Amino acid sequence: MIRVFVVEDMEVVRAGLVALLDGEFGIEVVGNAADAPEALTRAGATGPDVALLDIDLPGMDGLALAHELAVRVPTCRTVMLTAMDRPGYLRRALDAGAAGYLLKTLSPQDLAKAVRTVDAGGRVIEPPELGDLAGTVTPLTPREAEVLRLASGGADAREIASDLFLGVGTVRNRLSAAVGKLHARTLVDAVRIAERHGWI
Repeated sequence: MIRVFVVEDMEVVRAGLVALLDGEFGIEVVGNAADAPEALTRAGATGPDVALLDIDLPGMDGLALAHELAVRVPTCRTVMLTAMDRPGYLRRALDAGAAGYLLKTLSPQDLAKAVRTVDAGGRVIEPPELGDLAGTVTPLTPREAEVLRLASGGADAREIASDLFLGVGTVRNRLSAAVGKLHARTLVDAVRIAERHGWI
């Protein structure tokens, strides 16, 4: 029996996934959660084989949750189930240790098949062509991406500097470098470009 844990903040979607997977032969949903803190507590207690995670969760996102689950429940393999069809998100999911990346447009049969494949030690990317694009490398350094991500949330240079314990000049230099590397006209354009590619 494959023990599955579902993490999805939209209650109707979560309930549908639980019902769907519980109805599959050889699969048992041992728990579900609406956010990362709840997921970490419950998954640690239930010891699932596979965790199905949405990326867009409140607070800690699914990518960070995948990394944290790998540390806290090392026997659990994670699969991202998302509407985000950007190669950058796939790359970040794989870097976080995810064994699968599935779009929410896939069929119920393909979802169950993916869970079985991942439980057996395989990797699943749907649609497959998304995996071909995952090699698209971000031109941003991790530090440039970090300041751009904070700027995308509306933080100004002083706030970012305070959050990251950096000088304001350093933050401005990194933001300027990000704008230049993305061939953007403004910081707002740079944020849009980076978000479109899933680089932040």
